[in-house]
Amino acid sequence: MSREEHETMRPKTILLQSIAGPNGSGQPGGIAVSPEEAELLLDAYSQAVIAVVEKVAPAVVSITSTRRGMVRTPRGPAQYDLPGAGSGFLITPDGYILTNSHVVHGARRLEVTLADGRTLPAELVGEDPATDLAVVRVQGSGLPVAELGDSDRLRVGQLVIAIGNPYGFQASVTTGVLSALGRSLRSQTGRLIENVIQTDAALNPGNSGGPLVDSRARVIGVNTAIIAGAQGMSFAIPSNTARWVAGLLIKEGRVRRAFLGITAELRPVPGRIAREQGLSRGAGISVLQVTPEGPADRAGVRPGDLLVSIDGLPLEGIDDLHRFLSRATIGATVTVGVVREGRLLTLPVTLGAEPESGT
Repeated sequence: MSREEHETMRPKTILLQSIAGPNGSGQPGGIAVSPEEAELLLDAYSQAVIAVVEKVAPAVVSITSTRRGMVRTPRGPAQYDLPGAGSGFLITPDGYILTNSHVVHGARRLEVTLADGRTLPAELVGEDPATDLAVVRVQGSGLPVAELGDSDRLRVGQLVIAIGNPYGFQASVTTGVLSALGRSLRSQTGRLIENVIQTDAALNPGNSGGPLVDSRARVIGVNTAIIAGAQGMSFAIPSNTARWVAGLLIKEGRVRRAFLGITAELRPVPGRIAREQGLSRGAGISVLQVTPEGPADRAGVRPGDLLVSIDGLPLEGIDDLHRFLSRATIGATVTVGVVREGRLLTLPVTLGAEPESGT
C-alpha cells in the first residue's frame, strides 16, 4: 500500500482552535477531535435549543388585534378597522397570557391563536404602558404554560432563545446571547423602563410580547423592542418586572403607583443651592402646575417651586422622580426639598395613588 493510500484511509481529524491559545498564552493552540466528535459538540447545542423550544413553544400564542382608525375620504372622515399582530405566552393553565401593552392597547377586539391551531376570543385583563406589559385571557383549562425565571440571576454572555410570531409565522425561533443588562428604555408614557435586557437574538415585527428564554426553558424576559436600522440590538422586559406587573394586573386590573400631583419640567438650580444639595448637574424639577387637592397641593407645593430632593435623595431630572414614585408606598409621607424665592424649604407630602395618568 502506498503512503498516499494509507493517508487516505486514516480517520480525519478536526483541530478546534483556541483563541487564547494553550494556557491563555495567546499562541495558536487547540485540540484535535474526530468529525464524529465535532458533530456531537454541535449537536449538543442543537439539542439544548430543541429541548427548550419543545417545552416552551406550546405555551406561545399569536395575538391578533383590531383597532378602530380614521381615514379621510371625499365625503369626510370615515372609520375603518386597523389590524395588528403580536405574540404572547400562557402563564397560567386557565388562560392568562402575558404580552406587551403596545400589542393590545386600544384594541376593540382580540383573538388568540394557540400552538395547537385553535383561535379563541380574548379579553384584556389589564395593561401597564409604563412597563409595556399587559395580560389578556382566553377561556380554557389545562393549557400549557411557560415558567418565569429569575432575571436577577442573569449573566452577560449566556445563551438566550426568542420565540414568537414575526410577520405571522407561528412559533419562529431565533437564538443569541445576552448582550447587556441594566439598559433603560423610554415607554410610551414617557417613563423609563429600567433593568431592560439587551440581546442579539433577532426580533422582528410580531415578536413583541413573546418570551425570551434561557437554556433551561425558563422565561427570563418579554420581548418588547428593536432599534430600527441596528443589527443585533433587541430588548426585553426582565421576568422579575413581568412577574410583579402581571400579578397586579390579574388581581387589580392595573398597576397603582405613588402619585405626587404635579406637572413639571427640568430647570437649572441656583449655584448655591446646587452646592448645598450636592447636585452634580445643577438641575432640578420646576413645578409648572399642581393638581388641585392632590398630594403636592395639600402639602403646599406651588407652581414655580423647584423640587431638588425627595426623602433626602437629589432630584436631577424627571426620571429620578418617576423612579422614586415607582418604588414608593402609596399613603407614605415623604419630605420634599423645594427652592422657593431663593430659599430652601422642606415640605412633608403624603403620597396618593396615581390616577390614569400623572406624576
